[in-house]
Amino acid sequence: MNELLTGFLSSIGLAWWVEITTDSPRCVYYFGPFPNKKMAQSHQSGYLEDLEREGATNIKIMIKRCKPSNLTIYDEKADAGFNKMPGVLSGQY
Repeated sequence: MNELLTGFLSSIGLAWWVEITTDSPRCVYYFGPFPNKKMAQSHQSGYLEDLEREGATNIKIMIKRCKPSNLTIYDEKADAGFNKMPGVLSGQY
């Protein structure tokens, strides 16, 4: 029954999601859906640990109601530009 409710809430954009943004890689991740905010909050630490273990930096977490069209959004252009800045991660000064 819970999965049916969560599916319905997700289809109309009222399900809860954990939105995580990172600077490196330059991504937005969506984890969910969850039937309520409390359940989403209870799962966020596991997602955070996974991203930290993978080396993600400047991680920001937001719990919100939404209907993401993609679960991972990678900003390849911004990520490539950030890594090519002189003196930043390139070893050039």
